[in-house]
Amino acid sequence: MEQAIAPTAPIRQSSPVSGRSAHLLRLLRRDRLALLGLVILVGFVLIAIFAPLLAPHDPLAQNLRASRLPPAWQEGGSWEHPLGTDRLGRDLLSRILYGARVSLLVGFFGATLACLLGLVAGVLAGYLGGWVDALISGLVNLLLSIPYLVLVIVVAALVGRSLVNVILLFGITTAPLFARVVRGEVLRLRAMAFVEATVAIGTPPLRVLLRHIVPNLTGPLVTLATFEMSAMIFYEAGLGFLGLSVPPNVPSWGNLLSTGRESLMAGMPWLSLYPGLAIALTALGINLLGDWLRDATDPRMRR
Repeated sequence: MEQAIAPTAPIRQSSPVSGRSAHLLRLLRRDRLALLGLVILVGFVLIAIFAPLLAPHDPLAQNLRASRLPPAWQEGGSWEHPLGTDRLGRDLLSRILYGARVSLLVGFFGATLACLLGLVAGVLAGYLGGWVDALISGLVNLLLSIPYLVLVIVVAALVGRSLVNVILLFGITTAPLFARVVRGEVLRLRAMAFVEATVAIGTPPLRVLLRHIVPNLTGPLVTLATFEMSAMIFYEAGLGFLGLSVPPNVPSWGNLLSTGRESLMAGMPWLSLYPGLAIALTALGINLLGDWLRDATDPRMRR
């Protein structure tokens, strides 16, 4: 008699994406500094999202009777305004909480725009070569030869003060850096055996780019975008300090530093100290996370 063979359950294969994500989570749990950076960054993101619920006062509300108050733990301070007030009586803590929105929006969208523009330009230059490479590389080298802060200050003075203008300014002026990195990576990948084999069997160029080259650019681009996001937060604060960022009625960390500069001589250092600490902590969190991303996406560091 023939014995019935029980059907075997299909073997489930884990997708490469889920396996890569699990590997990154394991690496993240082992790196305490990266976890600290993630906690700091997520904390500021939550502060920016829930600023209306967390802020004790309207950041634009003026109260001249409560002007120039020091922090609550100093003599003359009040817990109604924990970090003090400025010369117009506006609550500093509320303005710092709302200011996180501007800095994070500028950093995130500015770095994203620069990454997208640099990706397109770098891929075209590195893959097509010839006169396209010469044209794009020449423009990139020209822009990179100009001191960055000088370029940003001049353009910001010309285009005017608004959040959209600041994001576009940082995104466009930082794109050449991404383009140079992407071009170098594309030249390296194009000379590798698996890409040459794909081209040899007649794969269309667009499919080669989308399936074999662009996915291998993720690691360098994410790492560079992380560090540039941190830098853009500093650049926005610098422009705000010079009066070239968002309008003065918008609470941003740069505008707070500019207001604090005018108040240092008046004996109100807290107006510059606490916005500066917020900028430094945010940049620290992003840089710690960026260090981990650099190591986690480098095949030589996976051991």
